[in-house]
Amino acid sequence: MSQAQPTAEQNPNLRKKQKTALKNLTFTGYLEGTSFLLLLCIAMPLKYMMGISEGVKYIGMAHGILFIAYIMILIVAAIKIKMPLWAIPAGVLGSFLPFGPFIFDHFLKKSLKKSVKKEA
Repeated sequence: MSQAQPTAEQNPNLRKKQKTALKNLTFTGYLEGTSFLLLLCIAMPLKYMMGISEGVKYIGMAHGILFIAYIMILIVAAIKIKMPLWAIPAGVLGSFLPFGPFIFDHFLKKSLKKSVKKEA
């Protein structure tokens, strides 16, 4: 009989830390991306079309905090997961573009899946 390939559960320390780092990055990226879309699509039109600037004040502040958190978590996750070289610049660039964090997350997970298959 052939032996089964090792699974993530057989190496719980490293894999669990990697999964946790990736989950944190994904969650923060979704929050940051959503706050950016809210800022662009709701708060800024309210300010410039209707003169209501409170949305930009509060959503902008939340987006700024989430942006800084996202960059910090991206750097920590890059170290823990051992991301490819393109990942950090792509993650930073993605945070400046609408829908960027969502697209970055998709390509990062796709790349990590390929690298895990190569190792197995």
